[in-house]
Amino acid sequence: MMKRFEQFIHDILLDVRKKRLVLLLTVLAFSASLMMFPTHAVLAKMLPSKSTNTFSIYVDLPKGSSVFQTQQVNQCVVAFLQKEQEVQNIEVFNGMGSPLDYAGLVKGSGFKSGEHVSEIVVNLSDAHERDERSYAMVHRLRPIIQKSCEPLVEKTSIKMVEQPAGPPTQAALVIELYGEKSTSLTPLAEKIKEILSQHRDLADVDVLFDEIYPKLSLRIDHEKALRAGLSIEYIHKMLYLAFEGMEVSYKNSENSPSQIPIFVVLSENSKRLAQLSKEALYAKLTSFRLRNTQGMLVPLSEVVHIDEVFSTPTIMSKNLQTMVSIVAEADLVSQVYPLLDVRSTIKERLSEFYEIQNTHLFDLKLKDKRSGEVFELVFDGEMKVSMDTFRDLGGAFIAALVLIFLLMVVYYKSFAIAGIVLLGSFLSIIGVIFGHWLMDLFSKETFFLTATSLIGFIALMGISSRNSLLLIDFTEAMMKVGIEKKRAIALASATRSKPIFLTAAAIILASTLLATDPIFGGLGVALIFGTIAAVIVSLIVVPVLMDNTKAI
Repeated sequence: MMKRFEQFIHDILLDVRKKRLVLLLTVLAFSASLMMFPTHAVLAKMLPSKSTNTFSIYVDLPKGSSVFQTQQVNQCVVAFLQKEQEVQNIEVFNGMGSPLDYAGLVKGSGFKSGEHVSEIVVNLSDAHERDERSYAMVHRLRPIIQKSCEPLVEKTSIKMVEQPAGPPTQAALVIELYGEKSTSLTPLAEKIKEILSQHRDLADVDVLFDEIYPKLSLRIDHEKALRAGLSIEYIHKMLYLAFEGMEVSYKNSENSPSQIPIFVVLSENSKRLAQLSKEALYAKLTSFRLRNTQGMLVPLSEVVHIDEVFSTPTIMSKNLQTMVSIVAEADLVSQVYPLLDVRSTIKERLSEFYEIQNTHLFDLKLKDKRSGEVFELVFDGEMKVSMDTFRDLGGAFIAALVLIFLLMVVYYKSFAIAGIVLLGSFLSIIGVIFGHWLMDLFSKETFFLTATSLIGFIALMGISSRNSLLLIDFTEAMMKVGIEKKRAIALASATRSKPIFLTAAAIILASTLLATDPIFGGLGVALIFGTIAAVIVSLIVVPVLMDNTKAI
């Protein structure tokens, strides 16, 4: 077997056309692998989705909505979840966020407060006991729930939140819009939100800002209250008790280390208004009567004025600049490609009203043609983390190449030999990319080229370099005993092929389990197919390169 392989390599080295064919096929394979990125045959992503046993649903109604409206939307969502066989239990946190988890830490779940928000935590059966993965279930349920439940209250936003597999970010795609005036930011943010909403691969699009809405404010008339024999503190307490509820007393228990508060709140029918209007609230206040110091009952409407006012929105800022955030989730796809599409669409649609300039990387600078106001559009979220990670890993990869090249130059005192070792190591990327393409063909979901894939490729550099070193050193040793160069190269390839194959087999078998992991699958595939490519390059391409250099 080894003798046949030796003769096979020797025949290639003797025939110039075969050597050119080997080099041509290598160039074509390398070019084809690189072309898989612009053609989207292989897609890149920071980390793939992870199947977990839980996910959350954030329900955000327009600020100013009542708790009854929030409960109505919650009941709609829960009704759909109860039909799912894999759902074990459901927890609804009305007016607040759930106890903090990994996703809630970065998405601000702990800061949620108010009648217009709620969080629904969905617990599933164990991931190993169900066929459908959690992210596939979220992908399936999202459009159904949003289509049915969001219209119940206008401008309601329902977001399906999965536990992130990778770095903690506010969303897969975050656009931070900076400007001088918050009143100017909101209309522009709505335009950008509309563009994001129309992209087929983006979901849960929302603008994070407070809407200005009309509300009714109660103001106590101090003079009338004193004349009616009612204290201001007493009126405050009764108003709070009527609409919110309060602690009125405490109970002691031998089973409790502290006092147990007794909370009194009116029934829902007593608190609920027929409609949100000044007249309805006045009628409700008239029905509440307080007993004064003379024992007479005084309607609340006699001592309380109702004012129609507008809410005071929270102004968000970052780095001392007024800001509005637009967020979106990538639905089972990498956020890189929707970002590029959205960026192009923004430049195309808004160019009529704004002068648009490119700034740092993907960021844009918009200047209003009428008012001259300047806005900065900055892309953040998982996209920024992905770019930073791929940049750092790319830098590590280049550093590994440079160090290997310098070490080989010092060792062999030849730039040509060092270049052969370096090229042989770099060409293993062909196997890495083709491996991801093959896995994607046989996978139900998209098999992404991830950060762990690049880690595997960097790890292959040392293995590929070792294979080339074995051939070069053995060839030089054979030539010193008088064997002709071509025969020495063929003999080295045949002789050293056994340890190269054994090393490759060990790496491939050890990486098989990694290839099935949802997070480290890219690392396993990179090691398996990259090793196969490294063996082919080391035993066929490197001998051709060695024969063409005079340094050996």
